[in-house]
Amino acid sequence: MAVPPSRPKGAGNPFKLSIDPADRLLPSGSGGEPPPPREPPPPAHPRAPKEPRKPKAAKKGGSGNGQGRKWAKRLLLWGLTLAIWVGIGLGGVVAYYALDLPDIDRMTAQTRRPSVVFQSVEGEVFAAYGDLYGEPLDLGEMSPFIAQAVLATEDRRFYSHWGVDPIGLLRALFVNLRAGHTVQGGSTITQQLAKNLFLTPERNMKRKVQEVLMALWLEKRFSKDQILGLYLNRVYLGSGTFGVDAAAKRYFDISARKVDVYQAAVLAGLLKAPSRYSPLNDPEASRKRTSDVLSNMVKAGYIDQKTADTVQVTGAAQLVRRPIPAGRYFADWVMGNLDQFGEVAGKDIVVHTTLDISLQRKVEADLKTMITGPGAKANASQGAVVVMSPDGAIRALTGGKDYDDSQFNRATQGLRQPGSSFKPFVYLTAVEMGRSPDDEVEDKPIRLGNWSPGNYTGKYLGPITLRQALAESVNTVAVRLVEEVGPGRVIATARRLGITSDLRNDATLALGTSEVSLLEMTTAYAAFANGGYGVTSFGVSHITDPSGKVLFQRQGGGFGQVISASALARMHDMMSAVINQGSGKAARLDRPAAGKTGTTQDYRDAWFMGFTADYVTGVWLGNDDYRIEMKKVTGGGLPAQLWKQVMVAAHRGLPARPLRTPEIPTEPGAETGVGDFVAGAAQAAGDAARGIGGAIDDLLKGIFGR
Repeated sequence: MAVPPSRPKGAGNPFKLSIDPADRLLPSGSGGEPPPPREPPPPAHPRAPKEPRKPKAAKKGGSGNGQGRKWAKRLLLWGLTLAIWVGIGLGGVVAYYALDLPDIDRMTAQTRRPSVVFQSVEGEVFAAYGDLYGEPLDLGEMSPFIAQAVLATEDRRFYSHWGVDPIGLLRALFVNLRAGHTVQGGSTITQQLAKNLFLTPERNMKRKVQEVLMALWLEKRFSKDQILGLYLNRVYLGSGTFGVDAAAKRYFDISARKVDVYQAAVLAGLLKAPSRYSPLNDPEASRKRTSDVLSNMVKAGYIDQKTADTVQVTGAAQLVRRPIPAGRYFADWVMGNLDQFGEVAGKDIVVHTTLDISLQRKVEADLKTMITGPGAKANASQGAVVVMSPDGAIRALTGGKDYDDSQFNRATQGLRQPGSSFKPFVYLTAVEMGRSPDDEVEDKPIRLGNWSPGNYTGKYLGPITLRQALAESVNTVAVRLVEEVGPGRVIATARRLGITSDLRNDATLALGTSEVSLLEMTTAYAAFANGGYGVTSFGVSHITDPSGKVLFQRQGGGFGQVISASALARMHDMMSAVINQGSGKAARLDRPAAGKTGTTQDYRDAWFMGFTADYVTGVWLGNDDYRIEMKKVTGGGLPAQLWKQVMVAAHRGLPARPLRTPEIPTEPGAETGVGDFVAGAAQAAGDAARGIGGAIDDLLKGIFGR
């Protein structure tokens, strides 16, 4: 390498380094000679000081604008990154919620409870259980007013959105914010269909996401008309009805094909709150809601204002007037026993009952009036009534003063002491053993161990006939008869007539100390009314499917003769005296009747049981809390009065007829005493009477006579 030349003396700053171009390294392989040495620059001459420069104006797009561009790029980059991650997150959420979506291919399968509709003997529907679906109709088969009313109220943009309506959501959000609470919903009809078909009514994120996913799937799979038709056939419209056809039949008794403008508005109004706006539950609320729907139809252009005004005036008259609710205790009782019919299990059925709905309403009204009026003053807060035909068909049954307050059925589920209304079984046993109504028995104090029963009046009448003893409900005579014939025979007699509850096998049986139900007592008394034949109480005549095909037809159900002709004639003699001249005079009718009062210790229960040739009726009054005493209410008081009111209503329009008293054979030995054989066997076997009763009990469990 060449040695650089020494720096000339006096050539400026001795520490200033200058590099000669000749000293540069050449690229490898460049070749050629190095350039000649450059002459030193001339010495610098002194210059005049420069004037300060004026600041230049910043150019457009200078350094400040560059900073903005950098931030814009950064924000764009961050936004894109965030969008990607949000997209990934949403995709994950959708995938997660889509994992357990219901099988949407099973959409048309109806998973529901079978419907059970109850009809009275007049053909009136008075109760329904399960889910009621009408005829599945295509949209074109329905009245066009139905779709118009629903679209105007629920989803006016139905034919323009794709299953989810952002505009509708924003509108609902604005309305709700302005109102301060939820007034409108943003769900489309497609979303509502998805929810109704597949999902639960829960309000959470998962359900909402799945609802949207399924709404999109429905829109892709079906046409708009198909979606609307499916919705109208499946939507719940109150009173157990699903679909507009079932609702139209339930509320207006017509097909959805024939629904007019006003009726369509009623149905559309139910969508918001089926129970609250039901014309059955609240006609006034239904009317106001219907008016809102008609206004919506005007705004949507389906009808004009004149039409809306006209139908509001004329259409309100078409609204169903809510019938007085009736027969719900009865329907519950029948419903609880339908499982014994295997042929109707899992099917939609119509149960044709024995209930006389007009009489049922009268019975319920009379019981409520009694309890809220005289009963309240006498401290009687509850009651029950059973009315049946002598063949066991129940014509009216109420298990309490108000079903809405208490669904406990005191006629079928309540077990109470029948008091002296049990005495006819004692007297029947005695006459079957040879006693006569004219036989005299001593009415005087009696003691059995530590028990000494007395009479209600506290007086003793001395020698009296059996007729008078039963008519005036003398306790000492009944106890003497039980001691005479034996408790086992009395138990056997009661079982034979239809008493199924456990009975005490001692002398207290005479005073009705064993608890029984009102229904079984009424059933047992039916044998006194029908000529002496044992029956089973029943409430169903036949069962059909909705098309009318018979699935069950009741046949038979009786046990044959359980009271001999001569014994029955004697019982009619004595039991008629109860009403004509004894403790039950308050129940006297304009026709032959017989019965028995019943009052328990400390006035806890009061009964009246009685019958004519056409009806058998039992009445009980008391309190659910057995410890509460009534104010000296006896069976011959309020219960007898209520019994008379019910029987007068039941016999309205019927001619007076004599009791069904059979002719008594005149030749000795011509009649076989059916009671003698059964009672004798029971007495011989002692407690075996309970076993016989248990066997009959099982048979009697067939509540419909099967």
